[in-house]
Amino acid sequence: MKSAILFSLLAAATGFTRPSSHPTPTRSTPLNMVSTTKTTPHDIVRVDLADGRDYPIYIGSSFTDEETSSMLRRHVGGKRVLIITNDRIAPMYLEKYTNLMSGDGLRVDTVVLPDGEENKTFECMSMILDKALELGLDRKSTFVALGGGVIGDMVGFASAIYQRGVNFIQIPTTVMAMVDSSVGGKTGVNHPLGKNMIGAFHQPQCVFIDTTVLDTLPDRELKSGLSEVVKYGLIRDAPFFEWQEANMDKLLQRDAEATRYAIKRSCENKAEVVAADEKEAGVRATLNLGHTFGHAIENGSGYGTWLHGEGVSIGTAMAATMSEKMGWIDSSLTKRIYDIFEKADLPVKLPKGSPMTSQTFNKLMSLDKKVADGQLRLILLRGDLGNCEFTGDFDVDALQATIDEFVKETSA
Repeated sequence: MKSAILFSLLAAATGFTRPSSHPTPTRSTPLNMVSTTKTTPHDIVRVDLADGRDYPIYIGSSFTDEETSSMLRRHVGGKRVLIITNDRIAPMYLEKYTNLMSGDGLRVDTVVLPDGEENKTFECMSMILDKALELGLDRKSTFVALGGGVIGDMVGFASAIYQRGVNFIQIPTTVMAMVDSSVGGKTGVNHPLGKNMIGAFHQPQCVFIDTTVLDTLPDRELKSGLSEVVKYGLIRDAPFFEWQEANMDKLLQRDAEATRYAIKRSCENKAEVVAADEKEAGVRATLNLGHTFGHAIENGSGYGTWLHGEGVSIGTAMAATMSEKMGWIDSSLTKRIYDIFEKADLPVKLPKGSPMTSQTFNKLMSLDKKVADGQLRLILLRGDLGNCEFTGDFDVDALQATIDEFVKETSA
């Protein structure tokens, strides 16, 4: 009753809404592997893993310097910290976090990498290893990833292989990184023949999310991150999808409460999946809805042409189209999927003149990480909203018809 009253007051003050049929987003299967602690002024979502490797995700927007310093420093095991960021984030936030983590016997050094997906390479990541070796960092050192998904993936991979593994902390600065890539320990770099084909599973000590950094996030990157938010609703959390349908305008307007809620709910979903399947042997693969198509688009178009979330939104539209062609979902759900991406101002088709051809799709998708024993496996939607299937047993004609349909639209 008290929570209902508090929400009513919040709604009256902000215009924040939820679908009337779902006052609180819940799933038919509760998020029982995830513990979320509500404090003031932040939330803590825990990722529960075996062998004492569980870790917190701190989510808030009113952290004091003292709180930030305390939260981050408690997850540093040794006396040396290496903060890695890119040349776009560095002028805005590097000095702040360097100062907050320095002092009291803790030495902090920094590395600034070039920004961009095109720089997510082994050669660029080696700059982290070079600096660590030059500084003589030992196995008790902690790497800190300050940036978006590219930085987080590269720093995580570097920390996984430096002296066979050192601790690292994620401080994501984009929606994409906050709701997806910073959580779960998937790290890596791109290869010219495939996205994220070189990497390792290596979990962080904590994830620190200060949503105020999104104030400086460009609109295009904000929208890109929303594609991963939509994903959670489609694959496992129908009420959350319905909430997004009612609140997408708030998210695009950077409404603070709506943004924080979307990030928290996404992290709860991601944390449960990771706890159930850390190494992506089964259910965790469903988090890649639209990614097999999307990664092919990113690679075939040239890294940097599309943001990751833009590739995923087109890829999800392709997965929905294919699912409908197979009779696994009805046309009304496909329409809702197209509608929510269009409402988020995300692409659902390839542009005129795209270099993507049917041959390019087929070649790049054959190199996807989910290929097993030569068999391509896809995440497709099946049944009612909030359900999907990870399978290699699909109609290959429906796959080819979907690819051909999307490629045809690019013709002049």
